[in-house]
Amino acid sequence: MPKKKLDFKAGQYVVYPTQGVGRLVRVEEQDVAGQKIKMMVIEFERSHMTLRVPLERAEISGLRPLISMKKMNEAIDSAKGRAGAKRMIWARRAAQYEENINSGDPMKLAEVVRDLQRRTASDTMTFSARQLYLRALERMAQEFAVLHKMEVEDASDKIEDILGVPKEIDLNGFDEEDDDGEEESEEDEEE
Repeated sequence: MPKKKLDFKAGQYVVYPTQGVGRLVRVEEQDVAGQKIKMMVIEFERSHMTLRVPLERAEISGLRPLISMKKMNEAIDSAKGRAGAKRMIWARRAAQYEENINSGDPMKLAEVVRDLQRRTASDTMTFSARQLYLRALERMAQEFAVLHKMEVEDASDKIEDILGVPKEIDLNGFDEEDDDGEEESEEDEEE
């Protein structure tokens, strides 16, 4: 059965599983060990990284074009569902989540986001769970941002709004009016 050949064009956004969304800058020919090899040059703006992938290894590496809006909506709907059973010990679940994040599969990313998101404002997360959640959310948001022509941070906020993830309470925050110095206390008024 013949495999479908991936067709990429310069300027196109692509997803590399372990790095997220990047832009295909060009295809260039490089001399490697005396052989001419066509390389796809992909720039990842967020990580300030450039990756060269041999054209003939693009499919094996998991490189893919962006998903459609319909598929993104399906992934977000999947992330709205109930969290999966937590019968495994954390180390095994964390390894599975890590594998899902690095798969580049939007449905697997949605699964991680679904399982690790906070359901109420009082929910707490361990440091490692929070890091995995944020990585999965960012990977989803990178693709969402390109599809909706917005910044990644705004896309993360939008996805969390759609999912109904409660906002964290900033315990270090303060009211600007109280810190203004122009507010008079009741004692000052009596003098």
